[in-house]
Amino acid sequence: MSSRHPHRTVVRAAQAWLDGRFQPVAVVVERGTIVDIAGIGERVADARAVLVPDDAVLLPGLVDSHVHVNEPGRTEWEGFRSATLAAAAGGVTTFVDMPLNSIPPTTTVAALALKKAVATPSAFVDIGFWGGAVPENLGQLGPVHDAGVYGFKCFLSPSGVEEFGHLDRAQLAAAMEEIAAIDSRLIVHAEDPALLHDHGALGREYTAFLASRPPESEASAIDAVIAEARRTGARAHILHLSDAASLPAIRAAKADGVRITVETCPHYLTIAAEEIPDGASEFKCCPPIRGAGNRDLLWQGIVDGTIDAIVSDHSPSTVDLKRTGGGDFGLAWGGIAGLQVGLSAVWTEARGRGIPLEQIVPLYTTGPARVAGLEGLGEIAIGAPGHLAVFGVDDPYRVAAAELLHRNPITAYDHRELTGRIRRTLLRGRTVYDVTEGGAGEAPLRRGKPKGQLLSRSHTEDAREEAS
Repeated sequence: MSSRHPHRTVVRAAQAWLDGRFQPVAVVVERGTIVDIAGIGERVADARAVLVPDDAVLLPGLVDSHVHVNEPGRTEWEGFRSATLAAAAGGVTTFVDMPLNSIPPTTTVAALALKKAVATPSAFVDIGFWGGAVPENLGQLGPVHDAGVYGFKCFLSPSGVEEFGHLDRAQLAAAMEEIAAIDSRLIVHAEDPALLHDHGALGREYTAFLASRPPESEASAIDAVIAEARRTGARAHILHLSDAASLPAIRAAKADGVRITVETCPHYLTIAAEEIPDGASEFKCCPPIRGAGNRDLLWQGIVDGTIDAIVSDHSPSTVDLKRTGGGDFGLAWGGIAGLQVGLSAVWTEARGRGIPLEQIVPLYTTGPARVAGLEGLGEIAIGAPGHLAVFGVDDPYRVAAAELLHRNPITAYDHRELTGRIRRTLLRGRTVYDVTEGGAGEAPLRRGKPKGQLLSRSHTEDAREEAS
């Protein structure tokens, strides 16, 4: 019989992200937790060994604080099983689920309980949950907060689904006051509906869609969020920033002590409006992908530290919804499916701009963890969960939509030639994804039992017993 400890793993890497730099280490994980960080050559008794090749780096498990899993109710768009498998393949070991487009939306304690019930048997990675702030539940956010959500999402413009209404300016003010009182956070889809011009069919030209959602709409809404956060002292977060011209206002608010953070997404950093073909409605999202000059300014916000996190905003739907109207950008459903490929896409663009991986890693790990209040995640540290990802920094990667693990085979990244790919993902020291296993369209280790956990703001709920 083997003398190896059944619950101990040592991961040895010549380049591991530790204390803000890459260095050689041996990471010891026991019963799911990092218990020691040793020299790469130090002996660790009775442990299963994982060796990271010299042409790859060891990262903390990535954190994505912006993922739409539409189960229950619209599970044909995306479910917890397919989403968590795609996350694992992208190196993401923890994500926070958005309160829509599931039915019911996560705006009540009962709806949150239902979400947890359907997620429990299907989670291959860890999952937390956002609540929703809608006109109907203002004044009643406290019980949902107490049930463990990490904060509340609201829209300042129509969300696209009837069951999740948007807040007007007076309701935004009321929500901020309530958020401050319960010490939660309000995360905001910031577009001003008074400045939107999206009225049904727009045609197949992307320029018409882009003109229908001008940057002034983002700027107006962001200014309102900053003003309310300043007035109330509430924590606020700007979701999926596409308008780089709003960065100075966010930067100034931060300097003034306003409790505000901001994220952007891979599609805004890697795709430009000028590249989007007519009728290619897989590129439709709100706010929209803007021009190349705007993209350059977003990268400046990455480099100067104004942007706190890069997240997927994985917002999938069925192929027929994405193709509604035969490529009419006004009629097609919006949203980019990219949970599995985000780091690869951003790293490809960053290295082309001479930006080192060291500048990108925090935006995929501790950055989104702090945005969501996920304490102790996104880092390799003693006492942290043994969530790890092996990233082949030079690996060629051609995206094929049909081979991605999310539910529907359509994505704006289809056919893109990328550099850098996740080779292996470990959840609490156990491999949940290995690129060398499985074939095209097959999830490596899909045969395994899901071992993800459901996370709550005040505590962690095991989704199932720890594997023996």
